[in-house]
Amino acid sequence: MNRAETAVTFRGSTKSAFLRFFEHREVLGTLFVLPAILLLGIFLAYPFFFGVWLSFTDTIIGGRGRYIGWTNYRSLLQDSLFWLTTRNTFLYTIVAVWLKLAMGLALALILNRLVRFKGLLRAIVLLPWIVPTAFSAIAFWWMYDSTFSPISWVLLKAGWISQRIDFLGDPNLARASVIVANVWRGVPFFAIGLLAGLQTIEPSLIEAAAIDGAGLWQRFWHVTLPLVMPLLVIVTTFSTIWTFSDFQLVYIITRGGPANATHLYGTLAYQRAIQGGQFGEGAAISNFIFPILFMGAVISLLYVKREE
Repeated sequence: MNRAETAVTFRGSTKSAFLRFFEHREVLGTLFVLPAILLLGIFLAYPFFFGVWLSFTDTIIGGRGRYIGWTNYRSLLQDSLFWLTTRNTFLYTIVAVWLKLAMGLALALILNRLVRFKGLLRAIVLLPWIVPTAFSAIAFWWMYDSTFSPISWVLLKAGWISQRIDFLGDPNLARASVIVANVWRGVPFFAIGLLAGLQTIEPSLIEAAAIDGAGLWQRFWHVTLPLVMPLLVIVTTFSTIWTFSDFQLVYIITRGGPANATHLYGTLAYQRAIQGGQFGEGAAISNFIFPILFMGAVISLLYVKREE
């Protein structure tokens, strides 16, 4: 074999080896996923790790900042406003998620039993979830207005109150108001998600339980609920994550007021970092959200694996 034939054979074998390398499923899978990994790294991983680093510095607007260790975290643990924000965040999350869970499950059960106009009713139920958060928050802000509130107007006309209600001027009313707004927005997510799970249940199982003498409540508790429980846990976990890290709804309606009474971690971090210029302290506040997000991700992963 002369030199030219040897070169051609070598190039052919190299090309074949190169093509065989890309025929492996692992290699192709990695190549297809690589763009998504790069995007996640640029827009999620980098900001997260940069935020963690900022929380260990004294960075301010226009300043370079230097490493100060755990100083920001120790300062926050001695800050009464931070502890009020912590209480608000957990109260807001726990009450809102439980209300969304109860109302969403009830609505899903009702929609599952309907025969006529199912598609139309599901579309109507989904509207609060589809509407942009900022738009719905502005609508609630108007409804809670101390002067032009339609809620106060209706109650005054009905004779149930003697003066207009200052929804956003009283700390307790303001907390309840933002929870109501979050529940209104989040119930459709539970309802539609759980409705999908209810429709996978074989009707024969419900009929068999009824034949055995199980009442409506017993059929729900011993048949329906266990079958939708994995989906219920996942939906609740996602809702908990979103509610715990909420920002837009509360910021637009109350901006953390009155007198910082409705601050959540997100709104307080924004106030300290963006409005106050204390990037390090703001990053430290936002990092307190991470444990809840991590636990939520672990719970979801465990249930997904369990289902598989």
